[in-house]
Parts: sequence; structure tokens; C-alpha cells
Amino acid sequence: MRLETCIRKGLRLKAHRVQEVREEGPQLVALVERFPGRAATCSGCGRGASRVHSRRPERQWRDLRVREQELVLVYAPVRVRCRRCGVRVEAVPWADRWQRITKALALALARLAKMLSWKETAGHYAVDWKTVAAAVKTAVERGLKLRRWKPLHILGIDEVSRRKGQRYLTLVYDLERNRLVWAGENRDADTMRRFFDWLGPRKARSVVIVCCDMWAVYVAAVRERLPKACLVFDRFHVVQHLNRAVDDVRRATWRKLQDDEKAAFKQTRWLWLKNPWNLRSDEKKRLSALCGRINQPIVRGYYLKEAFQRFWDYRVEGWARPYLQQWLWWASHSRLDPFVRFARMIREHLDGILLWTKLRIPNSALEGMNNKVKVVSRRAYGYRKVETYITAIWHGCGDLPLA
Repeated sequence: MRLETCIRKGLRLKAHRVQEVREEGPQLVALVERFPGRAATCSGCGRGASRVHSRRPERQWRDLRVREQELVLVYAPVRVRCRRCGVRVEAVPWADRWQRITKALALALARLAKMLSWKETAGHYAVDWKTVAAAVKTAVERGLKLRRWKPLHILGIDEVSRRKGQRYLTLVYDLERNRLVWAGENRDADTMRRFFDWLGPRKARSVVIVCCDMWAVYVAAVRERLPKACLVFDRFHVVQHLNRAVDDVRRATWRKLQDDEKAAFKQTRWLWLKNPWNLRSDEKKRLSALCGRINQPIVRGYYLKEAFQRFWDYRVEGWARPYLQQWLWWASHSRLDPFVRFARMIREHLDGILLWTKLRIPNSALEGMNNKVKVVSRRAYGYRKVETYITAIWHGCGDLPLA
């Protein structure tokens, strides 16, 4: 098979042919010509137009390499008279509008950019990183249009930090299928309004359960826009607040210890925060010695933490509610300010926490997808623009079809 025929079939040309392929330094240059009499395609509406107005100067498009040589397509596009759009430049079948790379190369860039950073992808194909960014953006826009949306039943809402200074993105997941549904800047009321406007009343009717943390903005938006959905609070974030209370008590205890008592108390942070079944044998002995030797607030805080963890084993709300109410009374009368604040927060969100006994929505999928999002950011050492970061998240974690 001739090289001209191979390129023509690879590009799936119908109204064009490869006239000649010549070698110019490290490049292979393929001269493309249009068959006379064949109808060209209008770049505005996509319809065929047989009347030619004029011809534009030659343009070049980068294509995939042929072995180790770069392949460049050279063609002078014609301007056609379209009945709907007027005079327009024809749409070439091998490249998108305004692009200087072929669709095949853009697809290859988008596929490799899922595994490597954009700079590494650009270096592999010897293009500028902005070319990779444009290919990824086009792939994401096309993928969002081609993606098939199924009814949403279980939503997970969480935030992820995008840079220092309390700058966040709000991410919404379909926990039933472990897929990213929506991504938006910030985590305020305007962000949630934009999400529910995108969701629409028709899709909102199918939502049965929403799992999120106890951020007031999320809670208020879900209760307002999804009044019939069950609001379940994420177990991971509840335990995170609990561990934070234990750590605050540990710091306060450290500040009150005498110099001779601090030696035994050093490097014990993770002893108080770890689950008992994750402790090594030497850590168990040290923790047991600390609990039995010192009469400090941290010991009470540790026992309160372990007592609260028993709540997650209950499967009947009728048994879980009195146990949790009894624990809240202990925490409120513990004279430990961090636990008093934690108990107040639990009382304000008691119904959503008790729903765990019935629904038991796992948060592992949500946190796992958040970790993937963080990997996307670390791989590029951060993104300057929010729109670029959201595009990278969709490309790396959105499970979008590329073609």
C-alpha cells in the first residue's frame, strides 16, 4: 500500500485525497487536494455546499507520527457559499474548527493526559502544553455532551481544597454508581444554587438520599431544594470532628503538665487517635500505662471517644437513640470544652446522624474519589485558574467518553 493511500484511509477522506508525500528535514509533509466537483462542508452549519467562492492560503495541521517522523498535512481550504450561513470556510474532516492539530493527535493527547501531566504529555508528542490543554478541554466538552445520564438516587456532596487560604471546590457524586456528577467553585450558597439550577426539578425528583458533612450551607440548600430526600451526615466527617476534640484536649493537657511528667507524654498523639485494633502491642502497653498512671482530662476524652465509636455498630434506631442521648449527657457534663462543643453539634444534627442506623451509606467511595481529585492537582503542582482545574478533574475523574 502506498503511503498516500495509507494516510487517506487513516484520515477517512472522502472529498479529499493525498496528492503527494515528501520529506522535508525531520518531517513528512502530505499535500492534500480536494476532488473537483465534490461538495464541501460548511463550517457554520455542517451542511454540504457545492458553490465555491474563493480559496484561502495553505494551512498546516500536525498529525500523529509515522514511526519517528512528524507528519504534517498541508491544504489550502476553499470558501463556500452556504445558503444558510453565507460565505464560510469549509470544514475539513481531519481537524476541528480553529485547530492546528488533527483529531487523531488531539485524541492521543487527551488519552495520555489522563495518566501524565500536561507538560509531560506535551513533551512526549513535542507540542506546546497549551495545545494539550486545548485538546483536553475539547475532549471534556465533547464527553459531557455524549455522557448518558441515569436517574440520580444517592448523592454525595463534599468539598476539596484547591489552594491555600480556604479556597475550595464543591464536588457532587453519584454514590450509587461512584461517578462525578458536578463540580463548581467555592462552597457557599451561590455554589449550591448553581448546582440545583443545573440539576433541575425533574432530576431532583429522583433523589432519595443525600450524604454530606455538617457544613451549614450544604444542609440548608439540601433541605430547601430537596425537602423529601433523606439527609445523612457523613461518618468520616463526624469522626473527624470527634478526633479533633480529642486532639484539642491532648494539647490542653500537655500545657498543664509539669516538666517531669512531659517525658512520658511525648509523641502520644496517635495513641489517643488510633482505633484500638490498629495499635501495635507496644503501643497498647504504653497507652494502658498512660491511662492507669495519670489522672488527666485526656484520659476522660479518650474514653468518651471510644464510647462514641460504639454508636456505629447499632442497626436499630430505637436502640441507638437512647445510647447516643446518654453519651451526649456524659460529654456535656465532662467539663471538657471541646467535647461540650462536639455534643452541641451532634444535637443540632441528631436526626441525620441517626439515619446511619437505617441507611448505612458508606463514605469510602466519596473519599476515594476525593483522593483521585487531589492526585490530579498534585500531578500538575496545582492550577492557576479554577476553570482549568475543573476541566482536569472532569478529564481525570469524570469517566467521560473520549470519542
